[in-house]
Amino acid sequence: QVQLVETGGGSVQPGESLTLSCTASEGISGIDNMAWYRQAPGKQRELVASITYGAVKKYTNTVKSRFTISREDVKRTVWLQMNSLKPEDTVVYYCNADHQPVNSDVYSDGWGQGTQVTVWS
Repeated sequence: QVQLVETGGGSVQPGESLTLSCTASEGISGIDNMAWYRQAPGKQRELVASITYGAVKKYTNTVKSRFTISREDVKRTVWLQMNSLKPEDTVVYYCNADHQPVNSDVYSDGWGQGTQVTVWS
């Protein structure tokens, strides 16, 4: 089973930066869309940023000009560079990848385990 492993969460002060990384395990023949979501306690998971196979990027309005999503398919990795962090960015972030497992004809939706980002003052 394909796994998505996230790293890079942590605690920072307002205005500081963090970079989240998510790498898919081997056993994938292709990855289409990759994205970062976040979820606060008691709330729905929301899309933060996404990037297509062709590198078309989209961002939710609250993070535009502060966050940057990127990917490198050879490494099966997607990153989220987060600058000018604010206390309201404090939530758990999840990686998502629409991927095709080896020996499968269909794409599956995969999720990472989540990584906590805390912005405190």
